[in-house]
Amino acid sequence: MRRLLFLPLFLLLAALPGLAEEGMWLFNKFPREEVKKKFGFTVTDQFLSTLQLSSVRFNSGGSGSFVSPNGLLFTNHHVGADCIYQVSSKENDYMKNGFVAGPLPNEKTCPSLEVNVLQKIETVTDQIKAGTTDATAPAEAARIRRSNAAALEKQCAAATGNRCDVVTLYSGGQYDLYHYKKYTDVRLVFAPEESIAAFGGDPDNFTYPRYCLDFALFRAYENGKPAQVKHYLPWSKTGARDKELIFVSGHPGRTERLATMAELQFQHDVVMPLSLDANGRLIQKLLAFGQTDAENKRIARDLLASLQNSVKARTGFLAGLRQDDLMRLKQEQESRLRKAIADDPAKQARFGKTWDEIAAAYAEYKEFYRPYTFLERAPGSGSELFAIAKALLRYRAEKAKPNGERLREWNDANLPAQEQALYSPAPIYPALETLTLTNFFENLVATFGPAEPFVASILAGRSPAAAAADYVSRSRLALVAVRKSPAAFDDPMMQVAQALEPKARELRKRYEDRVESVTVASASRIALARFAIYGENEYPDATFTLRLTYAAVKGYTNAAGRPVPWATNFAGLYDRASGVEPFALPPSWLRAKAALKLKTPYNFVSTADTHGGNSGSPTVNAKGEIVGILFDGNIEGLPNQYLYRDTRERSVHVASQGIIEALGKVYGAGSVLKELGF
Repeated sequence: MRRLLFLPLFLLLAALPGLAEEGMWLFNKFPREEVKKKFGFTVTDQFLSTLQLSSVRFNSGGSGSFVSPNGLLFTNHHVGADCIYQVSSKENDYMKNGFVAGPLPNEKTCPSLEVNVLQKIETVTDQIKAGTTDATAPAEAARIRRSNAAALEKQCAAATGNRCDVVTLYSGGQYDLYHYKKYTDVRLVFAPEESIAAFGGDPDNFTYPRYCLDFALFRAYENGKPAQVKHYLPWSKTGARDKELIFVSGHPGRTERLATMAELQFQHDVVMPLSLDANGRLIQKLLAFGQTDAENKRIARDLLASLQNSVKARTGFLAGLRQDDLMRLKQEQESRLRKAIADDPAKQARFGKTWDEIAAAYAEYKEFYRPYTFLERAPGSGSELFAIAKALLRYRAEKAKPNGERLREWNDANLPAQEQALYSPAPIYPALETLTLTNFFENLVATFGPAEPFVASILAGRSPAAAAADYVSRSRLALVAVRKSPAAFDDPMMQVAQALEPKARELRKRYEDRVESVTVASASRIALARFAIYGENEYPDATFTLRLTYAAVKGYTNAAGRPVPWATNFAGLYDRASGVEPFALPPSWLRAKAALKLKTPYNFVSTADTHGGNSGSPTVNAKGEIVGILFDGNIEGLPNQYLYRDTRERSVHVASQGIIEALGKVYGAGSVLKELGF
């Protein structure tokens, strides 16, 4: 919990322990006393250990958990959508029709899915910073830290066989080494139809009340057999209840609660507008593409849903950055910290210039953010073929270097995951590739101009659409065997990657040397200053690493003054259904209506402090039993990216009792129910 000084009374009360459920807490720094004071529940070592070792991270960008000793994995449908999409075909569209494996041999192997289970945490701050001082130039200090991290990760992986990641916490004030057990053989067990998993589609996304069956089941395998796991979460026989204490364990993505005002201004002025514009244009192209025929709609569905989710989320983030009260409070927090530093000559000498250094770095970043984004941060506009070509080029170049000198994503600790993705047999669709590559080329023209030498060489006098169609039609990188052969480097798509590579590397070096190195070093000093003034009881910003939050199941009063209940039910689902997408129910649900207990809780809300990446997080009660799964937040909660509040801000979960009711009466999934203990 933040300990802020000199706040207005209502803000001070909101920050006191026991009066709010704020915090994406590290498992090794969980605020047990605060939970006991507010809820009368003692969080034991065993409770934390079981929850940690039962929780998993999906490399597709979400969270999940083990829910049986036979490796059964529980996550969101949208977290597992990449796999569901990849194992589907025109003839067997599991996104549209759902999937029930039944016997083990029918479970579908996911082409590129990896899940990680956090085993151990070591603090390695001194090892990472070894060889640096406050006087070390930022770019050199960053190079040393990267080299030290690569060496630690390699040594750890060699000694343990685990995946080992150095994690930056408190903006560089602390570095931890996370040991993960990894599973790379993951198979699809059950998925409902997308029309019920994402009922309401984009219009209902980030809203509440909701009516989504957003869950799927997978299974981890070892040596060709279901993984036997010691730690898993049992399923509650009673399910979620109003006002009860819950815990959400998962991997929230990036938050910016410790960001400076200069960083927030950069988000407002530069990052959000570019993201909304670029993604919005591609969404319109995908929508038009999907209207041409059913197969185009199917193959565009996964990318379209991801982009629509991104746009809606960023719209909410931008709204938060435009809220006067939120920005005023952020400014007060920064001013208060800076004044406390200024009042101490020793602290002023060490930390006083830090904010100015960050502001200068972001002023420079503004000059090249757009070209850096399109060439290096997020190149290709969703083109799988271009992504493969760029990865092959980097793989060859980086693997030839000493481990400590490589780009961080290509060091030895990360190579297995890179190779799994690079050689994934997931299908690639030429029509969709042509659309996304055309969009990418249009972004290059708009950013650099058609006369820029590398743009001109790629287009060769053609329109972006004509050039894209030619590259896609001649490329053979869709074949895994080609990617693994020397012939890959003669592929036409490699010409595109090679033309862009010098500028991409130039911009990346400028970012790492002139922006990242400065902001990490400066933010690290701010973290140290906060520790010195406020103590070390804060939680760090989210980093897509395992966190735990506690909360209450709780409704709220909306902006119109109307009460919003804690849970929806199946009756509300059928009332909401109109028969027209995205409010059309699949046939299985129309047939099952008479059999369902319509008052069964379906979706519910809580005050859990969660963020993107928490999707799929298990929601457990004080007994450590599954009572739900987190899948979203409401629109009011999106500004919690910058500052936690819980007046109307809520996390949204699927209720466990609704899942059991659907498995039995809609899908007849008896073997799954038996494995879950029903």
